[in-house]
Amino acid sequence: MRTSVRSLREAIAKGDAKAAQEQYRATVSALDKSVQKGILHSNTVSRYKSRLNARLKSMGHDTATKKKKS
Repeated sequence: MRTSVRSLREAIAKGDAKAAQEQYRATVSALDKSVQKGILHSNTVSRYKSRLNARLKSMGHDTATKKKKS
């Protein structure tokens, strides 16, 4: 689970929107499984997903504005 979150953060840092989107899906799945198994609390996972999704959206918005300018 931690590896998945780390990979997503690295994909966002690199600016690769497609890879980040794919990794986001895998990360959300891993986080949801950790709740089912009792590893993490559901509120903690909700907070992680919300913050990661916000980063992903801000990255997508930045790339969209760059494409319009060029």
